[in-house]
Amino acid sequence: MLQKRIGFRALAALWSALFLVISVWLPAAQANMIGTDAVVGAAELEQTRGDVLEWLAEDTVREQLVAWGVDPEYAEQRVSALTAAELQTLSERMGEAPAGAGVSSVVSAALIVFLVLLITDIMGFTNVFPFVEQTAR
Repeated sequence: MLQKRIGFRALAALWSALFLVISVWLPAAQANMIGTDAVVGAAELEQTRGDVLEWLAEDTVREQLVAWGVDPEYAEQRVSALTAAELQTLSERMGEAPAGAGVSSVVSAALIVFLVLLITDIMGFTNVFPFVEQTAR
């Protein structure tokens, strides 16, 4: 009986210490107001992402990506995973080309997607191109 009581006290002390460590380690939740600009910015970001994905859905862009050995579905996944700054840069580059610029705008946009994939490959986040040596893992 005494051994049981000592065992329960040791277990209680262990759980108490565990809860104390977890409660100190985890930050307290904070509630803040969300500004209108943040909501509008998120909506604009999703609109931009939708525009880029629509552009990637075009047949000429898909053909060029396949010619470069990039799976168009994977390129769409990468666009979905781009940060706001990367997406804004990509959108601006797409917007610089005049409407109906033809093959040159498609090639330049596909080149941007290729470079983004290449950089993420070099950084070790993806493994798309077998010829790239990854710097981190």
